Amino acid sequence: MVCAVLLAAGFGRRLRPLTTIRAKALCPVGNVPLLDRALDRLAGLGLSGPATVAVNASYLADQVVAHVGDRARLSVELPAPLGTAGALGQLRDWIDGRGVLAGNADAYLAGASAPGPDIADLLTGWDGRRVRMLVRPAAAGQGEFGGWRFAGFSLLPWWRVSALTSAPAELWREVWRPAEAAGELDLVPYSGTYLDAGTPADYLAANLHAADAAGGALVAEDATVTGPLRRAVVGAGAVVDGSLDRCVVWPGGRVGAGERLVDAVRVGVDLTVAAGLARTSQAPGTA
Repeated sequence: MVCAVLLAAGFGRRLRPLTTIRAKALCPVGNVPLLDRALDRLAGLGLSGPATVAVNASYLADQVVAHVGDRARLSVELPAPLGTAGALGQLRDWIDGRGVLAGNADAYLAGASAPGPDIADLLTGWDGRRVRMLVRPAAAGQGEFGGWRFAGFSLLPWWRVSALTSAPAELWREVWRPAEAAGELDLVPYSGTYLDAGTPADYLAANLHAADAAGGALVAEDATVTGPLRRAVVGAGAVVDGSLDRCVVWPGGRVGAGERLVDAVRVGVDLTVAAGLARTSQAPGTA
């Protein structure tokens, strides 16, 4: 048997200032929180509910707990995150002999098929003993595992998880590298799009990928848009009177008439995060 753990406890420092407002796992991509995308992906594999899916939380834990509700087992780590291995160690009694499909809640995965089949290959034919990892080809010199890079999900056997504790630690040191050294690590190539959405540039790229899949723009039904859009995502209740070019407007955001945003994320009325530069600026005419 297999359970799943979605890792959502990180500080999201590289995505600040967005993550000073929302936990990274709750930041919307294509108007859907990243965590909900991950939960839907697991549901496509038949994994749902608190008996089979757990979510950890630490930074802005109250947001994550309220958002998840009774959809998954919640594991709160305070005062600080325990790391990816420590998180599984704290859940060891709940895991209780099962294999673990562990995924980063901020992973954006998109393929040609419905949610689920892209990571189903991790489970197909698994012997319950080896470690499996979803990977994508890496640029020259950037591979974490030969010519491959981790793509958000791994499948871990109980015999390795049972040795973990709740002491702060990471899976790459406690499980992945030991399995690799023992010749017990299987790399499973993923042919779709993968982004970790951990920086403003990658977060914007994930949103633009979702927008492109919808024909170039995603606009929530109750948003008001009077200005021109080009490759944009506009959230619920947002008002856009200016122009957007490769942008995201969070729910409730405002873009005033005469404003032209390019390669940016707008939050509220006056917070603009320039993707790729990870800096903030004020909208024209605001203090």
